[in-house]
Amino acid sequence: MAVPQYDKLVPSIIQCLGDEQTHTLKELKEYCAKVFQLTESEQNETLSCGQNRLLNRVGWAKAYLKKAGLIESPQKAHFRLTDEGRKAFCSGAECVTLEYLKQYDSFNDFLGKNYPASIPSEPASISTAKSPQEQIDTALAELNDELADDLMTEIMKISPYEFEKLVVKLLIAMGYGKMEENADAVTPKAGDEGIDGIVSADKFGFDAIYIQAKQWKTDSVIGRPEIQKFLGALAGQGASKGIFITTAQFSKEAVAYAAKQLQCKIVLVDGKQLAKLMIDFNLGVSPVATYTIKRIDSDFFSEDV
Repeated sequence: MAVPQYDKLVPSIIQCLGDEQTHTLKELKEYCAKVFQLTESEQNETLSCGQNRLLNRVGWAKAYLKKAGLIESPQKAHFRLTDEGRKAFCSGAECVTLEYLKQYDSFNDFLGKNYPASIPSEPASISTAKSPQEQIDTALAELNDELADDLMTEIMKISPYEFEKLVVKLLIAMGYGKMEENADAVTPKAGDEGIDGIVSADKFGFDAIYIQAKQWKTDSVIGRPEIQKFLGALAGQGASKGIFITTAQFSKEAVAYAAKQLQCKIVLVDGKQLAKLMIDFNLGVSPVATYTIKRIDSDFFSEDV
């Protein structure tokens, strides 16, 4: 038989993880191949980009279950059921379909970003209501959304000090100074006076940007008091520019307070923005496939040619 669509693999993944063990993506693939009795040839099919077709579809099924909160990743590329996932398993793995996942707000929020209507039969599925370009845009949005989620999982596993260094690397990747000039950008814990790092605002070092980096739980909210503390720390340094980067979220009051500061410019970057910036500037990620979209060159066919 042909390699099943990714949604058909969802129950099998729940079934595999129902043994209360942690499994790798490879193990999930092998389990699905056994369930669907795929031949070696079918298991080795590849996409145009060279990625294994079955592994790709198992990955998407895993991603959707993760979005719904039924599975989690305790370590890189390893997965297990959550409490909610165990409930689903006990109710019958065969009942866990994409329609079943719609009962979870986190899954619906994810779908709402990428799809205006019903659940597709394939990730970024072809819709007659969308042009081919729109379909590509939708696919890219979904890929980046899943990548951002995986990035945040990895970020939360590093130490607070490593997180501060990551933030500095990101700013340098964005063009703020050079690595040699910012080798000691992360300030020592002792006596840091509320400042986690300092990078030059330009390649000549004429100005500086002071950093506050908070590796807090992604669902926690940073309020106005934390921004006021940071503003006080900036004032103590005689600084005029600061950036507060966190894995958490900012309250509306915190955002409004930062926006109205005139003497000292403060930029707030939450977890979602952090992941997006890392993707945009290729920090912690690497490209796996590149697609080129071409159009007719009208000048080539002009009468003057």
